[in-house]
Amino acid sequence: MTYSDYRKVFKQLKSKPVKMQKYIKHNSPKPRKHGRATKKCTRCGRPGSYISKYDLKLCRTCFREIATSLGFKKYD
Repeated sequence: MTYSDYRKVFKQLKSKPVKMQKYIKHNSPKPRKHGRATKKCTRCGRPGSYISKYDLKLCRTCFREIATSLGFKKYD
């Protein structure tokens, strides 16, 4: 089960509110305070290859797509 799949079980637990509250308490993803998953790309949401320099908050693939519109020049 991935971190976003815990909501799929809600269909089965709609008629059992006490069990649903217990399930949510123990299976919902924990808020991250440090580590790789705290910083995500603001454009696509990818946690890896994050560029925070110049307050960009983008992953490298999104940066490559919009770098020229931001004013960056590619040097040969």
